[in-house]
Amino acid sequence: MRKILLAAAVAGAALSVAACSEKTQDAAATTADSAMADTSANADAMANTASDGASDMASDAAAQ
Repeated sequence: MRKILLAAAVAGAALSVAACSEKTQDAAATTADSAMADTSANADAMANTASDGASDMASDAAAQ
């Protein structure tokens, strides 16, 4: 009887670890996707700022 209970407890623990691992993998994937989106948005913002700065410098140079 004890061995059966012990085997059931071990099986339950194994399933719990597997479920937690799957949740962790899903959370990691979501975090990676979010970081990629943030990086892309920051790169676009930096490109726009650089383009605006270059246009301003060209306008200033033409005005002189």
